[in-house]
Amino acid sequence: MPNEFQGKIVVISGGSRGIGRAIAMDFAREGAQCVLAASSAANLAQAGKMVASTGGPEPMTVAADLRTPAGCEQVFAEVNGRFTRCDILVNCAGATRAGDFLTIPDDAWLDGFALKFFGAVRLSRLFWPLLTAAHGHVVNIIGGAARTLEPEFLIGGSVNAALANFSKGLSRRGMRDGVNVNAVHPGPTATERTETLLRQRAEASGRSVEELRAEMLAKSGVARMAQPEDVAALTLFLCSERARHIQGTATAVDGGGTPGTY
Repeated sequence: MPNEFQGKIVVISGGSRGIGRAIAMDFAREGAQCVLAASSAANLAQAGKMVASTGGPEPMTVAADLRTPAGCEQVFAEVNGRFTRCDILVNCAGATRAGDFLTIPDDAWLDGFALKFFGAVRLSRLFWPLLTAAHGHVVNIIGGAARTLEPEFLIGGSVNAALANFSKGLSRRGMRDGVNVNAVHPGPTATERTETLLRQRAEASGRSVEELRAEMLAKSGVARMAQPEDVAALTLFLCSERARHIQGTATAVDGGGTPGTY
């Protein structure tokens, strides 16, 4: 529907890079007022310029540590203070670590859950009254590791599985309150984040990044990695009125590479 997102307030955590930034750019092209939240003010400034270059409204940026309750509360306070509404919340922040299970310290596990899982939980709780008033949408960008078993990515798999369960449970509350809640599971996507994971896995296995990348594509059977724009396209659809009857789903954007029956 033309101009469907015109004037909508869209909050995107992890909006400074990669998939989150691509989602913001697509929403901005459709006329939405985006709010980008991330920890790095420098990355947010660069992302803000890219989002504004689409011709849409200049985005609001909030530099905050989303691993903490105070950081999440800061994002909510600034959005509520300026707009007093929120139509769409996209939880896209999170950067769990790969590596050898026996050498990864507890701090890495705690950090992985703090940002991706608890950040999404807290932002969803804080924005829920505004989303309810707007009959809005929550989309959690999670990852295919929620459905797969990888011994070198145990933090990511555990965090993703927890967030997938949370998303499904929250969708039941959404049915009562008029908020659509869905999840997206990107497969390997051409972002800085994927390159970091490949380097971590290379260090853990003693193999080269190039070898691991080629093996990953060969094992999945896909012709190419996903692009951030592939994930953005699905996210916008899930937040449209055409998708209003889609509730509590988790959809892969992976070229068919994730094994399993769902």
